[in-house]
Amino acid sequence: MSRKISVAVISFLLVAVGMVFISGAQDEKKVELQVKLPKPLFIGTPTNMKGVNLDPVNKDKKRKAFMVPEGTELLSAKKTVTSSDSAPVVGSLDQVTDGDKEGSDGSFVELGPGKQWVQIDLGAPANIYAVIFWHYHSMARVYRDTIVQVADDPDFITNVRTIFNNDNDNTAGMGVGKEYEFVETSDGWLVDGKGEKARYVRLYSNGSTASEMNHYIEVEVFGKTAK
Repeated sequence: MSRKISVAVISFLLVAVGMVFISGAQDEKKVELQVKLPKPLFIGTPTNMKGVNLDPVNKDKKRKAFMVPEGTELLSAKKTVTSSDSAPVVGSLDQVTDGDKEGSDGSFVELGPGKQWVQIDLGAPANIYAVIFWHYHSMARVYRDTIVQVADDPDFITNVRTIFNNDNDNTAGMGVGKEYEFVETSDGWLVDGKGEKARYVRLYSNGSTASEMNHYIEVEVFGKTAK
């Protein structure tokens, strides 16, 4: 009898501890993510974007406040950047994480035509809550086949997860995406990382409505270094 009671007590304690852990995770304090934005260079959404899959409801709305766990910080500043194009046409890869988000000449890196990617090594595994990026915002344009993935290894073989994909016709050959395309603005584009744990972040694009070339002004990854 005593043995049965002991087993029952242990089981109860394990369940109780699990409930406390889950409750603690759910009750984690949230705060608004603070993002320093560059100066706007144009206002409004252009009307001549043919063949672009823009959200018909939200295309002109400002981004709402985005909530993240307290203690979330910018993890990507000055981190190492690699790319499918190791010799950019304009600029250098370190500009992707140098903190300069302005849309003027000299603030962006230009990669070659077709599908290209940039990749950030956070230096250690982290829980990622937001990825914000600016391709090019000195004029209205839409970058095609925008895909954001995270992974545990630099070759993107182990535990690869897609957290954003607006390639609605699978042109990039990485699966059909369900998200809408968007017009570049000084707000950048925010992708919910949903706390995914990863060390590497990779962003794809496939030219834009303006040209076949690919551009990045800045990429910011917010999260917490994993314990």
